[in-house]
Amino acid sequence: MKKNRLVALVLFSIFVWLGINHFILNDNFIAKPNNYLDENLDDFELRLKIEVETHNLIRENIKQLNYSSHEDSYQFNKPNSSNSSSVAIVVIACNRPSISRCINKLLKYRKSKDDFPIIVSQDCIHERTSQVIKSFGRELIHIHQPDQKEIKVPSKEKKFSGYFKISRHYKWALNQVFNTYNYGTAIIVEDDFDVAPDFYEYFKATLPILQKDETLWCVSAWNDNGKFALIDRNDPKLLYRSDFFPGLGWMLTRKIWIELMHKWPHSYWDDWMRHPDQRKGRSCIRPELSRTKTFGKIGVSNGLFYEKHLKYIYLNELPVDFTKLNLTYLLKDEYDTNFVEMVYRAPLVSINELKNKQISHSDPVRIIYYTKNNLKSLMKLFGLMDDFKSGVPRTAYKGIISFTYDNRRVYLTPIKEWQNYDPSWQ
Repeated sequence: MKKNRLVALVLFSIFVWLGINHFILNDNFIAKPNNYLDENLDDFELRLKIEVETHNLIRENIKQLNYSSHEDSYQFNKPNSSNSSSVAIVVIACNRPSISRCINKLLKYRKSKDDFPIIVSQDCIHERTSQVIKSFGRELIHIHQPDQKEIKVPSKEKKFSGYFKISRHYKWALNQVFNTYNYGTAIIVEDDFDVAPDFYEYFKATLPILQKDETLWCVSAWNDNGKFALIDRNDPKLLYRSDFFPGLGWMLTRKIWIELMHKWPHSYWDDWMRHPDQRKGRSCIRPELSRTKTFGKIGVSNGLFYEKHLKYIYLNELPVDFTKLNLTYLLKDEYDTNFVEMVYRAPLVSINELKNKQISHSDPVRIIYYTKNNLKSLMKLFGLMDDFKSGVPRTAYKGIISFTYDNRRVYLTPIKEWQNYDPSWQ
């Protein structure tokens, strides 16, 4: 059956290709005088470009037939020993020629092409962006998502069709990285990201922790509350565990992808990741100072959060040699003993005492919250992102939110007997 489908697809592809050739170079067109050809040269070039793109798309569809026909029963190839120890940098791209800025930063800070191969996965047929990517030559691998047909979107979500395309692209790209190229680990960035000088060091050092601790499922380079005034810029080595999936430059293993791929959503993949059915009580590692920053105001989200939050995120500038640090403090048992206990030893203060500088010491302090509205008002007051996903506030670990105010460490905490997040907190 598979062979018959392949033969049929090949024949159909050839028929389409010949048809386009005939349409462009038919006898009547060739028989026209030279001045006619001159006057219609632009039209001819446009048609020729369409033919080339169509031909390439058909070729990709044939190449990906086995993938698309058996996606739901995907069997992973035996990992290639030469790739399993490398960490693939996957750049999700579409129609931004400014991707050159992202790639240039990735190449600038990369010390080893073998340790961190870069794969740019492009959706969309956008020639200008394709040419920019190809201009980097053998410094990267350029792959193109072949399924460019329109996605069926519920009528009430038509204006959000871009989210459906992004989710489709992510699934295809990650299947390529973990199956076709057989990498054991991947770091996903998007085409409008800047990265910090120690981007690679950060991920290289945290990978062993991710692999060792079953209660972790990702490492993110992003701090949702990483604005200039909310972080300790003098402590760039500080890392946390977080129950909130941050995304925006994140690392996952092949094992996690095998778990997720068969149920990958049709849209809104990041919020889906934050649902308890996927998170399963697991956490991510995230930094105090972000190692990624987005420069893309215009996109599918139409600048959602950009003007209010994203453009103010501080990108770390002081490199940290994380591989020389002992990061075992991030393992769950040690972290829950040391970090959580330290937080609850911090003295309780009121908002007025903190705002009016009525605290006589410079040590960390704690403010307790009891309800969703109580917490939401506190987050707004301090300029934190104030939304919840499946009941989890951004950056929270066991309900604790850490930030700085007036150069002092502050913890927003639930009661110490806190048990779990309430999904109704939205």
